[in-house]
This record gives sequence, structure tokens and C-alpha cells, in this order.
Amino acid sequence: MGVSLSCSSYTMEATNAIEKLRAKCLERGASGIKGLARFFRRLDANRSRALDADELHRGLEEMGLALEAGEAEHICRQWDRDGNGTLDLEEFLRALRPPMSQARKDIIEAAFAKLDRSGDGVVTVDDLRGIYSGQKHPKFQSGEWTEDDVFRHFLDNFDADDKDGQVTAAEFLEYYSGISAFVDTDEDFVAMMTSAWQL
Repeated sequence: MGVSLSCSSYTMEATNAIEKLRAKCLERGASGIKGLARFFRRLDANRSRALDADELHRGLEEMGLALEAGEAEHICRQWDRDGNGTLDLEEFLRALRPPMSQARKDIIEAAFAKLDRSGDGVVTVDDLRGIYSGQKHPKFQSGEWTEDDVFRHFLDNFDADDKDGQVTAAEFLEYYSGISAFVDTDEDFVAMMTSAWQL
């Protein structure tokens, strides 16, 4: 007779494995979690945005972030949204990032609101036009890009994988949650955002 673990036990073990993996990623500095995200997106050859426990385990080993046997399975079970034995890659990567304080979320929302002139919850080139100038960008000055091209490339920094020229509040928050992981205090993070977005 096999040993069965309750859902709460799996959740606890998956949480412990995530904490261990998060610590290992943060030891690598600013590129730790971002590098892991790029690496796993590359492993996801079929673009399913999902990995099975074996792919996760092998990938972590390749990156020198090996977990103990079974920890990858616990992580997969925790983020297996449809019961097919794979983890949802984006949810997993979000879980790796340290949680943000309300002060950090508030300043990110304020910066997004400043960009989102139309107030529709999505920042587009149209929102940037007339407020920001791309005319000092070297590729604009060389004639290689139009000002809209400059804006589009700017938005691509915050955009998720699809690079559709539209940045949602969730994508903006996701981008800054990666940066937030490497700023020690709320005061420093708020000061950085205030300066960067002239809030």
C-alpha cells in the first residue's frame, strides 16, 4: 500500500521547494529569476507554456539549481492547473518572485496610470504619442525608425512574450516585480519609481 499525501502536504512541500529555488535564484543576482524564465521558455519548444516534472528537473539541473528528487514533482503538482501533469510556466515564474509590499504595488500602479492616458487599462503607442518624445533615440535620428517604432520598442520592454504593442497593468506589474526583488527597501523602490516616471 502506497503512502498518500494530503493536498495541504503537497502544497507545503511545493512552497518549501519554491522558497529554496527562489533563494538559489536570488543568489545569482538580478539575472537569476529572469535568466530562469528565459531558460524555461526556451525549453518549452512546443510553446505550450507548460513543463512536466522531468523537464523542470532536467532544466534546473542544467542551470545548476537542482532540487532534491521529488521537489520538482511537488512544484509541478502545485502549478498543474488542468490536471495533465504539467505546470503552468507563467504562474510558476510569478510564484518565484518575492511578494511585493502594498507601497511598491501602489507606486507601480501610479506609474502605469501616468502612461495609460486613455484610462482603458492598456498602454499603447497612442498613449505615449504627444506626451513622450522618441526623437532623440539614435535610430530615429538615423532615419531607421519612426517615432512610433521607438515607442513600440519601448513598450516591448514591459510586454510579455507576445510583444503585441500593448502593455496591460498586469504585464507592467510583472515587469516591476522582477526589479523589485533586487531593491532592498520600499523607500528605495518608491524613490526609484518616482524619479524614473517623474511622479
